[in-house]
Amino acid sequence: MTLKKQIRKAVIPAAGLGTRFLPATKAMPKEMLPVVDKPAIQYVVEEATSVGLNDILMITGRSKRALEDHFDRVPSLEATLEAKGDDRKLSAIQESTNLADIHYLRQGDPLGLGHAVLRAQQHVGDEPFAVLLGDDLIDARDELLSTMIEVQQKTGGSVVALIEVEPEQISAYGCADVTVVEGEDFVRVNELVEKPAVEDAPSNLAVIGRYVLHPAVFEVLENTPPGRGGEIQLTDALETLAAGEGEGFGVYGVVFRGRRYDTGDKLSYLKAVIQLASESEDLGPGLRTWLGDFTATF
Repeated sequence: MTLKKQIRKAVIPAAGLGTRFLPATKAMPKEMLPVVDKPAIQYVVEEATSVGLNDILMITGRSKRALEDHFDRVPSLEATLEAKGDDRKLSAIQESTNLADIHYLRQGDPLGLGHAVLRAQQHVGDEPFAVLLGDDLIDARDELLSTMIEVQQKTGGSVVALIEVEPEQISAYGCADVTVVEGEDFVRVNELVEKPAVEDAPSNLAVIGRYVLHPAVFEVLENTPPGRGGEIQLTDALETLAAGEGEGFGVYGVVFRGRRYDTGDKLSYLKAVIQLASESEDLGPGLRTWLGDFTATF
C-alpha cells in the first residue's frame, strides 16, 4: 500500500494585471488592495497557514514587488514602533512577516491560470498541493481548505471547491456536473463547463478559487492546448483528470456553505470590505449604526 504524501505546499497565483480596478491598480498590485486593515493577499496566506501549509509559492508578474515587500521585514519601521511603545502595530506588521516561508516566481508569459499552476511544478514536485486564488476570501471561522485536504487524502484525486448559486448567475462561473458519493459529504465531478449559458448549465454548482490538486495535473497541463482566450485553462486540465482513470485521476467537489467574500470586481470588493468591517469587534458597532442611518436616507 502506497502511503499518501502529506500536503505541505500552497500555490497562490498573483500575476494578474487587475484591470477591473484601474486606475487604483496602475502602480499597486490588486492583491494589495486593503480589505479593512489588511491587504487581500494576507487573508489568503493566513488561510493557507491555518491548515499547516507553511511553504507557499506566489506566482507573480511585473510590478508585483509590493507583495514581496509586504511579507518582508522593515527593520526601521519596527524600530520606530518599538521606540514609541506601540506594541499593537508592531505585532501587526511582524505577523505578516512571520506567517510562512514564502517564495516568489514570475509567470513570464501571461498564458492563464493553468500556465501559472504549471510554473509551480519544480517547486511542488510530486506532492499534492493547494491552489488559492486571491479573489475569493474565505472567512477564517468556516472550514473549507482543511475539508478539501481530507477529501484529497481519502480519494487520491484532485478536489475543487463548489458553491450553490442562483441558476441565472451560473454563466459567470465554471460549472460542475456532479454525482453524489453515497455515504460521503463530497461529490464526484463528472464534467466542468466554463461559464455555460443558463439553459446549458448541468447544475447550479459553481467552482470557486480553492483547489487541492494531485501532481498528475502537471503532466496534463503540459499537454493541454490553449483554450478560451488563448490561455491554458486549469478547468480543461481538470476535465481530463475527471474523465481518466489511474493514479492521480478523479476530481471531487466539496460544497462550501460558509462565508465567502468576493473581491473580483469593484462592487463585490466594496461588499466584502463592508461585511468584514461590520463584523469586526472594533469597527463593527459604529459602522453598523452608521449604515442603518445612511441607508435610511434612500
